[in-house]
Amino acid sequence: MNYPLIFIALYFIIMNIFTFILYFADKRKAINHRWRIPEATLLAAAFAGGSFGAFSAMKVFRHKTKHLKFTLTVPLMMILHAVLLIFAAVKLT
Repeated sequence: MNYPLIFIALYFIIMNIFTFILYFADKRKAINHRWRIPEATLLAAAFAGGSFGAFSAMKVFRHKTKHLKFTLTVPLMMILHAVLLIFAAVKLT
């Protein structure tokens, strides 16, 4: 069993679920005119491994889709994370 690869995969799964929930929470706060989650926090969560969750939440909840900062950065992070995951899979197997 390849434990490092399993840990990396679990990390990315957890980060993407966390980021998806974070974007959902921010969308709910926006709808209810409440204090919002800072954009830097949303982008940091995406950068830390949650880019697929961020992208999914942006599409599902139609959140942050008009902000150029998000529409460019999140897909670029997805590419980076995909490359890192492929590299880890090849290197660790």
